[in-house]
Amino acid sequence: QVQLVESGGGLVQAGGSLRLSCAASGRTFAVTAMGWFRQAPGKEREFVAGIGRIGSSPNYADSVKGRFTVSRDTAKNTVYLQMNSLKPEDTSVYYCASRWLGTTSTLVGGYDYWGQGTQVTVSS
Repeated sequence: QVQLVESGGGLVQAGGSLRLSCAASGRTFAVTAMGWFRQAPGKEREFVAGIGRIGSSPNYADSVKGRFTVSRDTAKNTVYLQMNSLKPEDTSVYYCASRWLGTTSTLVGGYDYWGQGTQVTVSS
C-alpha cells in the first residue's frame, strides 16, 4: 500500500510560480514511477508530467513543456512539480500518482495509487 499526500497549492497571479510536493509512504519509492495529473471542473483528468525510477528522463504534456519541471528526492520520498509562468488555464486540482512499474504512463489508468489533490488557482 502506498499513500500519497500533496501540498503546495494555492492562489497565484498569472506569470507567477508554485511548487507542489507529493510525499509518498513506503520503502519502494525509488523504483516506482510518479506522475502529476490535473483536473479542471467539467473536464477529464489529464497528464501533466511524469518521472520514472532514478536515472530516467521525465516527460511532460505539451501544454506545460518549458514551464513545469518534475523532480524527485528519494531520501525524502517526495516528488515535486515546479510550475513557472503560470497561466489561468493551468487552474485545476493537481494530483500525484504512483505506479509499481519504473516507467511513466500518460494514462490515468496506468497508475495504482493517487493522492487527494491540491487546488491551484491562477488569476488573470
